[in-house]
Amino acid sequence: MKIHGACPHDCPDTCGVITEVQNGRAVDFYADPHNPISDGWLCAKVRPYLDHVYHPERLTHPLRRVNAKSERAAWRPISWEEALAEIAERWQEIIKRYGSEAILPYSFSGTLGLLQMSVASGRFWNRLGASRLERAICGEAAAAAVIYTLGGKYGTPYHHVTDSDLVIIWGHNPVSTGPHFMPYLKKAQREGTKVVVIDPRRTRTAKGADWHLAPRPGTDGALAMGMAHVIFAENLHDEGWLQDHAIGWEAYRQHVKAFTPQMTADITGLAAADIVELARLYATAKPAHLKFADGINRHQNGGQTCRALAVLPALVGQYGVCGGGLGYSTGSFLSWDGDAVEKWSACPHPPMRKVNMNRLGAALTGEVQDPPIMSLFVFGANPLAASPNAGLIKAGLQRDDLFTVVHELFMTDTAQMADIVLPATSQLEQLDLHRAYGHTQLTLNDPALEPLGESRSNWDVMRGLAAAMGFDEPWLHDKAETVINEVLSATVKSVPQLTGVTVQTLRERRGTWPLPLESEVPFANGRFPTPSGKVEIFSQLMADQGFSPLPTYVPAADTDAVADGLDPAEALTLISGASHHFVTTSFGNSDAMRQRENGPFVELHPADAAARGIADGDCVKLFNRRGALTMRAVVTDSVRPGVAVSPKGHWAQHHPEGKNVNWLTPDALADLAGQSTFHTNWVWVERGESSKS
Repeated sequence: MKIHGACPHDCPDTCGVITEVQNGRAVDFYADPHNPISDGWLCAKVRPYLDHVYHPERLTHPLRRVNAKSERAAWRPISWEEALAEIAERWQEIIKRYGSEAILPYSFSGTLGLLQMSVASGRFWNRLGASRLERAICGEAAAAAVIYTLGGKYGTPYHHVTDSDLVIIWGHNPVSTGPHFMPYLKKAQREGTKVVVIDPRRTRTAKGADWHLAPRPGTDGALAMGMAHVIFAENLHDEGWLQDHAIGWEAYRQHVKAFTPQMTADITGLAAADIVELARLYATAKPAHLKFADGINRHQNGGQTCRALAVLPALVGQYGVCGGGLGYSTGSFLSWDGDAVEKWSACPHPPMRKVNMNRLGAALTGEVQDPPIMSLFVFGANPLAASPNAGLIKAGLQRDDLFTVVHELFMTDTAQMADIVLPATSQLEQLDLHRAYGHTQLTLNDPALEPLGESRSNWDVMRGLAAAMGFDEPWLHDKAETVINEVLSATVKSVPQLTGVTVQTLRERRGTWPLPLESEVPFANGRFPTPSGKVEIFSQLMADQGFSPLPTYVPAADTDAVADGLDPAEALTLISGASHHFVTTSFGNSDAMRQRENGPFVELHPADAAARGIADGDCVKLFNRRGALTMRAVVTDSVRPGVAVSPKGHWAQHHPEGKNVNWLTPDALADLAGQSTFHTNWVWVERGESSKS
């Protein structure tokens, strides 16, 4: 029997998959050959997904901690009835003493499904009145910047790059993080399209480019403004298009006069001649496509950086052009009806307090008061391994008075710190509906298997918690298919193209349904869903909210990393971008994937390594005020001087010191939307005690 499904992981591709089942067991798993996105192949992360589903360390029964959190965790199995009863009893005590906002749900992109992420992260918690999680760890600054500028996230289809004369991939490594874009890019390149990659590291994507530029981390906004300076100074801008379709471009022309090629070179570390050449190339290539992703917004100045990038296509009249425009996200083509997902209007006391997920450690150790956080419920996330300033998170999780519940497939770093651990289903054991952020296709995931052991889906856990708390609203107890159909039906009001779409009609279409669009080319009609109807290079809305209304460059500086005796001049900027074989920390417990990642390691430029007496393969110590960590050095000219690179995703429990790279990352917030600042991260590096001789 063949069951159609969807890859649930945090990737713009959202591939269609097929699971073959015999006698109740999955025997094969592969890409749906009829799915136009996955096109018959899967990435290295997901191909061995059955190893993940049938991993010998899958959790299959609820567990309760029987010792102190300061000790290595010991567990005893309990029933679901016992687990739910204890959770409800503890929560009722907390609510009576502190109020419901003393309970914090923490979830993110373990699955990107409508039901198992969005609905499961909303309905029950809003009814409970728990604190709301400000979900700003990934791309909130970039999303806000694009929306302020263009009115929405309307990215171009992957295949449009085959019509491009030039493609600039900026701070993005789609070989590892959006691989189904790459066949189109390679086809375009074979047919003469020039590809430029801008990244401080020579990534897998950069290795295949025609030109790789490596600016200093956090200076991309200055580079974009320096390009704008050249474009205006040499009259390479499309003045007619700007007059008709943009506001604020005259003010921006004055604004970027300061960003001369030499000043931009001084900021970015690039050659002034290269900055001029890049600007001329971008302005004269027709069509020219600019593509970036969320890694570039994880700096203190990430929001304004993405504003500067989003403005560039407008300067040269490339919005509304097939093969031009901006490739960021397609998220605004389809937005689910918010009230159908969250049930705000049906909740007696909707929660008001927000807790920024990037500040979890600070929130658990006293930053959040009145009331303090007394219970944490984690699902679809592994914050102790994936979130910033993990040492502080661990200190918070060790509180004896914090009641922590984790719903997981495996005993993750976070689960090891819980009071109760609940077993979760995999994607092959649950129903869900997925919309992508790299294309506009809906993909249904039908369950192929019965839940392993006593595992339950996120939604089924929420139904169980609602019953245990005595909540009798039907929308907290509906079956999965009913909820999905309800949200689809409610969304028709704003997205009439969904009329008649149900779980059943999706099944009849092998689980996939392309959203019909007025035009495949975003903004082909010359209109933008901004307050002015134009590209807002000057944003009055931003000005009204206290932000600079024009894209602005402010140097990023991790002064919080500096401890006594540490010289900022000797710091390296540590980038902890995506691994090739993990999706954040998903698959981080796979022996095969860990071997393929060949880590943890840190890449250092030969000049930086030599200055510190470090040779390739040495054990080195990375440290700052937040923490310290040892790992293997890889000396390579793939990184620019002043930069260190250590890909994320490794579980702390696999490291001899019980740490990973997030023991070093900052929990400071960026300039827009409460964004994380993982990459504004200063570290000091020295040869470790166990270095090879």
